[in-house]
Amino acid sequence: MLKSLQAIEAYREGRLQPSAGPAWLNLIVSAEMPIVNLERVESLQELDQRNPVLDYVERSLRLLDSLQLSYWIKELAEETLIWSETSKGGTSRQRRRWQEEGINCFAHNIGSAQLYWQHTAGETFDVTGRPQASALRTAGVPYAETLVIVHRLIETHGLLGQQIRGEVPPEVNQPLAAIAEEGLLTADELERLLFALNHCIIGAVSPVLWQDVRTEIMELIAAVASCEPAEPLPMKERLRRMRSGPILRGEDFAAEWSRLEQEGLPVELLEALQPATFWYAESALQTFSLEQFLKVLVLAARGSSGGNGGGLGHLSFEAVMNSIYYDYKGTKKINVYKKRIIEKYLSGLSWKDIAEGTLAPGNPHLVHRLRRQGHLPDTVFFDFEFSPAAEKLIEFCMEAEKSVLYERAVLMLFDLFELRRDAFDRFHNEDSYLSQMNDTADYKSVILDYITGNTVLDIGPGGGVLLDLIEERMPGVTPVGIDISSNVIEALQQRKAREGRRWEVLQGDALNLKEYVDPGRVDTVIFSSILHELYSYVPMDGRKFNHRTVAAALTSAFEVLAQGGVIIIRDGIMTEPVTQQRRIRFLEENGLEWLKRYAEDFAGREIKFQVTGEQEVQMPVNDAMEFLYTYTWGAEAYVHEVQEQFGYFTPSQFEAFIREHLGGQAQIEVFRHYLQEGYTEALRGRVAVMDEDGTEVPLPDSTCFIVIRKGQPAG
Repeated sequence: MLKSLQAIEAYREGRLQPSAGPAWLNLIVSAEMPIVNLERVESLQELDQRNPVLDYVERSLRLLDSLQLSYWIKELAEETLIWSETSKGGTSRQRRRWQEEGINCFAHNIGSAQLYWQHTAGETFDVTGRPQASALRTAGVPYAETLVIVHRLIETHGLLGQQIRGEVPPEVNQPLAAIAEEGLLTADELERLLFALNHCIIGAVSPVLWQDVRTEIMELIAAVASCEPAEPLPMKERLRRMRSGPILRGEDFAAEWSRLEQEGLPVELLEALQPATFWYAESALQTFSLEQFLKVLVLAARGSSGGNGGGLGHLSFEAVMNSIYYDYKGTKKINVYKKRIIEKYLSGLSWKDIAEGTLAPGNPHLVHRLRRQGHLPDTVFFDFEFSPAAEKLIEFCMEAEKSVLYERAVLMLFDLFELRRDAFDRFHNEDSYLSQMNDTADYKSVILDYITGNTVLDIGPGGGVLLDLIEERMPGVTPVGIDISSNVIEALQQRKAREGRRWEVLQGDALNLKEYVDPGRVDTVIFSSILHELYSYVPMDGRKFNHRTVAAALTSAFEVLAQGGVIIIRDGIMTEPVTQQRRIRFLEENGLEWLKRYAEDFAGREIKFQVTGEQEVQMPVNDAMEFLYTYTWGAEAYVHEVQEQFGYFTPSQFEAFIREHLGGQAQIEVFRHYLQEGYTEALRGRVAVMDEDGTEVPLPDSTCFIVIRKGQPAG
């Protein structure tokens, strides 16, 4: 076993105090705050319970220990690996002293090389310079060649992998080529050493990642060892590589780049970033769209030009990365509150204004900042800075996620940043919500029997399941999904590109469809379980839970329909006669408390009930059913479901409403209602539903299915 692994094991088992161990180990374990790329971290809480830097170093050493290598390669690689993360360690006091001494605590490869030099060469040489073997030999320093080789390997630690990702320009690996140029190693020896070292560096991050990049790493190593001049990589290609994650998820980089160029993307400003090494860019910005990503970079380029005369060697997004993630139920999640606010901030900036530096004052609660630090003149730190009030409100939203206060907190956030409520629903569970929507294919497939013509609008497409069904079963039809939510549209666009789908999606307002499609050109408009959400969330005349919102949506759809076209509605329905009563017996201990909480929290209408027993109530049939819809979904969905009213008309009311607002041209061809499959099974063992006499009865109808055809005007 490697001596370094023996030291780590002794430390973990309590047999070795850091102060009595090797210097590199003492530095790593004395870190008071974790410095780590959050890209592959699964839980932020884990960072408080372990030392991620030591964990990574140990994994890299165990890989090295498992490889069949020449002794001299293993010795050089071990010395490199144990020192290459040391600048991430140290106490706060030590790190302040390092900065005073000129040690780079930010670029960990550079800082670690300087620390290695400080601990091996003492005060004989300037730690901020690049040591030369000839000078060391002249000064009588033993093992001069070995010290120089290890120093350069530490200085370039991980940069070949970062070159593949586009984060560094190729010339940063020149110190590696100098090892062969100066005769410290032969080209063959350098290749073998670099291959083993990068196997450990990348494989310790992810064995799968190593297999993915192994061939490309070998090609880069061969070029370095041959001392070929590094070919510059075009900035556009570097940026494309930095978008590897979004591209895998479906982003069409080439098409989007072309579109943005036509809209005024200042490519020349991006070229100014060519010399820079990008730190934490992918981790911080990978969930933003390409347009938003490029706007951030142009802001950085524009704001860092000419600053402090230090040029631009490094561009850091570490602060953005650290603020854009948080733990939700023990799992790392994107802070979508901050992300949506940043997206709105960026959407308000034009390319022209950014390029010319004429940015108008925006919301006072968010600005972007670029900072330099005196001891790092070539480094620019980019951040989005929220006001203290905004930070507190965002924290409150995160804390309130499991309570009904969540809705109120989010509304306050929307008011502060002038966001639309219906455009940003379901912040922290958008992924699971879209997944649930994709599990509803069975009941949505019946809609296909009533689709007319070739141009079909799916309002509120969710995860896209209905778009998929139409595309797969009706090849002559062009389905288009329309949603107000930017994250729903973004997810669908990426899935469309990833899966090669031919359906289209548009971000748009269901209440004003004629802004997006020509009136009289649409054959079918589908509202599948979406009208009740518009009713519940979208205010009309300052009031939510408003039938006028439903009227606006249906009128908007009717306006764009061609003659003979249809509106298809699948949604909640109330029961007639409305005077019926139901007795509910709760079979779960906390059922009655659920109802009391629901009645207090639900804002759609007053929920009436009379307690008739220890775990039994009597209530109007439609109040009972409205409560049971939310009760069915369970505690996880409560804070969302309690905001929605699923049934908002009885059958006779709905029919009269359609005729009143769509007029004589509206011909109701299908109107049926039924109990949606699944509710009875979901409530079995949880409640007993009875009539007023105490006889168990089936659940009332939950769902309506309506087809309205646009005919010729009457008379």
